[in-house]
Amino acid sequence: MIKNFENNDFSWVNELNIAITVSDLEDNIIYMNEKSKSTFPNVSIGDNLRNCHKKSSNEIIQKMRNENLSNTYTVQKDGIKKIIHIVPWYMEGKVAGLVEFSIEEFQP
Repeated sequence: MIKNFENNDFSWVNELNIAITVSDLEDNIIYMNEKSKSTFPNVSIGDNLRNCHKKSSNEIIQKMRNENLSNTYTVQKDGIKKIIHIVPWYMEGKVAGLVEFSIEEFQP
């Protein structure tokens, strides 16, 4: 087994070319990997998602959290196409917040 997995060391997540942002039940950001931090330079751990999104997006976030739903969509910004996949995460079998994966389209 790879040593990092034996010790629950998931520092490798910082080297993924995928922005990973985790929020809690109050929509507070509790984790951002390095790609997330560089993708969202004006957002920090401790910030609230409600301040980062428009009203319609906040309503979707609340619905996802309350109804245990995921959401996947594509966006294009500054010529970069991304897949956004948001899923609930769990603690002791109960929804504890949301995880957003922002995956950039491969650019050959």
